[in-house]
Amino acid sequence: MRYLTESFILGALRRGRSVEQFLGPCGSAERPGVRYVEVRATKGRFEVYLHAVEDVGSESFLDMGEFPPFDPDDEAGEFGQLVGMAEDPLAALVVAEQRIGAVRGRWVNENVVQDEYGDFVRAGRPSGASADGRSWPNVRDVV
Repeated sequence: MRYLTESFILGALRRGRSVEQFLGPCGSAERPGVRYVEVRATKGRFEVYLHAVEDVGSESFLDMGEFPPFDPDDEAGEFGQLVGMAEDPLAALVVAEQRIGAVRGRWVNENVVQDEYGDFVRAGRPSGASADGRSWPNVRDVV
């Protein structure tokens, strides 16, 4: 089972583990990128980060943490854009849903987002929807 149930998401965050969600493509055909969202536990609160990276991967290179930031002039972009904070993990998920368009049933453990990216690559990098037909969230309003 790749996707986490809500109780597993909350448990992971309470244990100090991050959860992530692949959000699909960004950029253009000439300069492709991909996005993912991370909820990270930090010192008694939970932070929501939006990551935008260049789509430089392949079926044999899926580690999005190694991809260069989509905006090379944004030094903070290497670590993601902080889009919100919350005092409890459930509130952090709500921030990700409301600000970024994350979907409650699509969260994965830290680094499993690479498997989601792999599915995206194998499906031919679909721009309109994921391989299972789910529309990509509209993230433009966040940035």
